Amino acid sequence: MSIESTASAAASGSAATDRFRQSGKTSTVHASQERVNLLASKLVNAVNDIVLEERVTYDEYNAFKAWLIKVGEDGEWPLFLDVWVEHSVEDVATSHRHGNKGSIEGPYYIPDAPEQKSPAKISMRPDEKGTPLLFQGQVRSTDGSPLPNAKIELWHADEEGYYSQFAPGIPEWNLRGSFIADAQGNFHIDTMQPAPYQIPTDGACGQLIAAAGWHAWRPAHLHLKVSAPGHELLTAQLYFPGDPHNEDDIATAVKPELMLDIKPAESGAGVQTSYDFVLDPAS
Repeated sequence: MSIESTASAAASGSAATDRFRQSGKTSTVHASQERVNLLASKLVNAVNDIVLEERVTYDEYNAFKAWLIKVGEDGEWPLFLDVWVEHSVEDVATSHRHGNKGSIEGPYYIPDAPEQKSPAKISMRPDEKGTPLLFQGQVRSTDGSPLPNAKIELWHADEEGYYSQFAPGIPEWNLRGSFIADAQGNFHIDTMQPAPYQIPTDGACGQLIAAAGWHAWRPAHLHLKVSAPGHELLTAQLYFPGDPHNEDDIATAVKPELMLDIKPAESGAGVQTSYDFVLDPAS
C-alpha cells in the first residue's frame, strides 16, 4: 500500500530532510581537496559522458533540470539517495566485516527511541492491526562470546505501510523501540509483522518511477541497529520469505543472509522468528 499524499512527498520528504539535518552526520565530514576533486570530477564526467553517448536533447536536459529542482522542493533528496544509492555505499562501508551482513538505514530512522530491557513489547496502539510477531535471538562477538546488555534498536512500518513520525495520525513512538539484551546477549521482543509498501510516489521520486516504468515497492522488512561496547555498530534490515518484492526491491537492499525464518508462534498467537547477530570488534 502506498503512503497517502499528505504523508508522502510533502510531509514525509520534509520530515526526512529535517531529520538528516538534525542527525549531525554532515558535521563529521572531513574530506581533502584531492578527494573532493576526484569524486566530484568523476560524477560530473559521468553525467557528461551520458549526455554525449545518448545524444541528450535540450528538451531532455531541461526536463532533467526541472526534475532536480522538484526533488529539492519536495524534500526528497534523502529518499532518492537512500533508495537508489545508499546500498552501494553500505557495501563499501561493511566489506571488511566478518560478522553479520548489514543493509541500508533508509530515511525513516529516529534516534533515542524509548528503551526497555528484554523481554519486552514494542510500543504500539491498543488496536494495532496485523499479525503478532515474536522476534528473538542472541548478540555475539565474532569469537562466539555473548555480548551482555547489547542494544537492539528496532523500527518498522505498520500493517498499512506507514512509519510513525512520517505519517499523520500515528503515535510518536509507534513500532519503535530500543531493547537491552540480557547478560547472555539474548533478546525477546514482541512486535507486529510489517507490510510491504510503496515508497512515496506523488513527488519527484514518483515522477521518475512513472517516467521510467519502474515499480515503487519495498518488501516487508524490520529495521535494526545493533550495538555493544567495543564493537562496530550493525545497521540491518531483515526480510520475510515469500514476499513478491524480495527479488526486485526498488532499494536493492535485500541479501540472502538477511532473510528471516518465520514459524507459527509457540504461544499460538501469530508467528515467531529467531535471528542472531554477530558483531565485529571495533578496529
